[in-house]
Amino acid sequence: MLARGLDPAPIVEHIVELAREQRARVREVSRSELDATARTESPQGVVALADPLPEADLADLVGDRAGVPFLLALDGITDPGNFGAVLRTAECAGVTGVVLPRHRSARITPTVAKAAAGAIEHLRFAVVPGMPSALRTLSSHDVWTVGLDAAGPRPLHELELSGEGVALVLGSEGRGLSRLVAQRCDVLASIPLRGTLGSLNVAAAAAVACFEIARRR
Repeated sequence: MLARGLDPAPIVEHIVELAREQRARVREVSRSELDATARTESPQGVVALADPLPEADLADLVGDRAGVPFLLALDGITDPGNFGAVLRTAECAGVTGVVLPRHRSARITPTVAKAAAGAIEHLRFAVVPGMPSALRTLSSHDVWTVGLDAAGPRPLHELELSGEGVALVLGSEGRGLSRLVAQRCDVLASIPLRGTLGSLNVAAAAAVACFEIARRR
């Protein structure tokens, strides 16, 4: 969708050219219709409508097609900005799949997609009824579940990671890992802090932990 009456610009011409190459329909609409469709504060005159993201089964994320899994399990992150930033980090660090709870968690929205900067197009998502049972399933498939907790007894950089599958488990912004999820993790690990504050923002913690695991793998 293009807003009618847009000023000529190379970027708009390029978008139209790419859309036609992909045989995507391009149509001009009124500015008011485009603004209502975009649902953002400052749409820039172009909106693309895409099919919903496909959901994978949890078994798909640990199967042979995925190779050795490097998964991210998110236990109740609710802030769309944090969620999108975590997904962007995950994709850049080589995460092969993301496990999300069906309830009490942010969903993939335009705000999340924008913060993720394209990462949602390259990650596979499994939405599960409950995170504790999902972690049990992962363990049964020889995926080592590592819960990130500020009070975790083992520093993240001291974990011995070899060729096995691993799932990094992150808790919500406020309370962190829920009690049952923490109990189901194979190990609780922490990021050693040197300052006065007792914790990192979940998106920052995800960045540190994802790249530490990627480095050690």
